[in-house]
Formats: sequence, structure tokens, C-alpha cells
Amino acid sequence: MRGLPRAERPRLKKLVRLGTLNVGTLTGRSREVADLMKRRRIQVLCLQETRWKGAKAREIGEGVKLYYNGEDTKRNGVGIAVAESLKDSVAAVQRINDRIMSLRLDTREGYWTIMSLRLDTKEGYWTIMSVYAPQTRCSERDKDDFYLSLEEAIRSVPEATTSP
Repeated sequence: MRGLPRAERPRLKKLVRLGTLNVGTLTGRSREVADLMKRRRIQVLCLQETRWKGAKAREIGEGVKLYYNGEDTKRNGVGIAVAESLKDSVAAVQRINDRIMSLRLDTREGYWTIMSLRLDTKEGYWTIMSVYAPQTRCSERDKDDFYLSLEEAIRSVPEATTSP
């Protein structure tokens, strides 16, 4: 017999489907992203290379709300799309730069933060990070700035502790 006996196996109480997608450009494709999320039953989708300018949020269809940040329409840009089932739980949005952003979801089960996703479970906290790193052709200064920002974002995530 392999594994734990059936009665002793840990069970998931709620499944949250996460995804990440490098869209190349989001211009003209926002509805396609919303359809993809619905079809694949994804509740949270982190997007890279949105190439949208500004620090805003908007509905993109199928009840999906997109939070995005970008400085230039020709390169970079990140976004986090949240399905209708979770969009009312958004407690805070932190737009660090055009490559890193954070979204905090407050749910009845605990707290989730995306880039970082912080999930409070009976076993403790889970943290999932989504970032868009500079390509090899970017300058060393851009790479250094990115990694300093990423390090700061990682350090801002509370250390894992076990819930009582």
C-alpha cells in the first residue's frame, strides 16, 4: 500500500487556479484573456508584456477585472486579472514598477497576495511570486534595478508562520 490511508489523506477545501501568461501585447486581446480565464477556470492570471500605459484597473469581460501597470506602450508592463468570484476580495494593489506588481486579496479563509500570493492555511502561509524579468538584451543597469526591486518585494512578504 502506498501513501496515506484514504481517511488520513489531506483534503483541499477550496481550489484556486492560478496562471501566468506572456501576452506579447494586450492591445486588442483583453477579451481573449477573459475568455481564456473562463474556459480554463482560472481565478487569477498574472500577465507580462501587457504594453499598456498607466496604473489602472478595468473590466475586460466575463466579469474579469484587470489591474495593470506600465510606463510605455512599446515595452514591458504587467497586470493581474482576477475572476468575478474573487474581484470583490481585492484589498490592496501595489504597483512597484512596470515589471513587478502586488495585489492583496482578503477572503474569509485568509489573506492572499499576488506577486506575492499569500494564502493563510491551517498548515501556515504559502507565497507564490510572479515577475517579468528583463531580457538578455537589456542593459546591466536595468537588470540590476529589476533585481533590487524584486529583492525588496520578496523581503516585504512576511515570513512563514504556522496558524494557531
